[in-house]
Amino acid sequence: MKNTIIVFGMAVFAVACNGGGGEAPAKDTASGRGAAADATGWALLPFVKQDAANPVLSPGDRHFMDPIRHQVVAWEEKDVFNPAVAVKGDSLYLLYRAQDRVGKPAGTSRIGLAVSADGLHFSRRLSPVLYPDADPQKKLEWEGGCEDPRLVEDEKGLYYMTYTAFDGSVARLMIATSPDLVHWTKHGPVFAKAYQGKYKDLWSKSGAIVSRYDGEKIVATRVAGKYWMYWGDQNIWAATSDDLLNWEPVEMAAGEQPPIPLRGQAVNMPKLKIVVPTRSKKFDSDLVESGPPAMLTDKGILLMYNGRNIPAIGDSSLPEGTYAGGQVLLDRADPTRVIQRLDHYFIRPDKSYEITGQVGQVCFLEALARFKGKWFLYYGTGDSKIAVAEKQPAN
Repeated sequence: MKNTIIVFGMAVFAVACNGGGGEAPAKDTASGRGAAADATGWALLPFVKQDAANPVLSPGDRHFMDPIRHQVVAWEEKDVFNPAVAVKGDSLYLLYRAQDRVGKPAGTSRIGLAVSADGLHFSRRLSPVLYPDADPQKKLEWEGGCEDPRLVEDEKGLYYMTYTAFDGSVARLMIATSPDLVHWTKHGPVFAKAYQGKYKDLWSKSGAIVSRYDGEKIVATRVAGKYWMYWGDQNIWAATSDDLLNWEPVEMAAGEQPPIPLRGQAVNMPKLKIVVPTRSKKFDSDLVESGPPAMLTDKGILLMYNGRNIPAIGDSSLPEGTYAGGQVLLDRADPTRVIQRLDHYFIRPDKSYEITGQVGQVCFLEALARFKGKWFLYYGTGDSKIAVAEKQPAN
């Protein structure tokens, strides 16, 4: 989720883009209004919250010696939320963001690791696996921390984690690699080298790399010769890469106009091509933000995303600031072109641990996995806990 709320003076938003979804809503699933079996068959639906197990992860009392403060901190005491996921062997591994009560601005964030044999019950490592340290990335990560991981692997089984570094002022999209999900090598900001470094200090978050969901693995896969990633937490933009480490944001072609007037932080992004914009009168009226790694399918590229609502310009049935989940289908031949988009959210907050928390009214999607024959969707709740929904057979 966002570190700050963008203040703006223009309330101008886009209507649904190319074929922006004509699906008729059906019965409630995951407390959403998305169709249980959408008309086109492209969306991954329906999901049902696993109430008997939720929340599957809550704040804990584990301690660790912080290498910068040189003191022991209860590193996940305040909140745990916004997970990433991988399946290895017969277990599901969950990376997650945890906050202490010590750091600024709202507690230092670190990335923890939990493991499960059934996707519902987890045991956690005592110490975080990725965190601010006395390393070359300290100036970008301290003391806000390391936030909101998303996880894929390459053809050789090396894991790639996109995460957000926050220094208390600017969020920057980062990349790290690991052979085992425990020992991580930080490679710095993903946009550091693009266009002679002009985007290296761009406010950037939420990197969802296009991948094959190959059995139980999520494998980054080239499309038209390039790796692709959807990113952003106001609109959703795109970027390409040759090596999964260095990424180049997709800019607009000469003469191309953005679908909506840029606002707020977007004044620093005048050339970036908006792929998925906000929409008037819908749950995603205020902002859109990438969810789990995007999925290559035979119908296109499926991206789950998070939308934030302002009732006055969005969905009047949802409270102010509600984060709910949507789905959009993009073109494999042109990954910046939207083919279809659900008109309605398919998951929204309605449980006590989703409605209240560090930030209330939040279901924030980040992790999707196929595990032991089932689809599990993990999401942050109220920026304080983690829950899961399971895909049910379509009716």
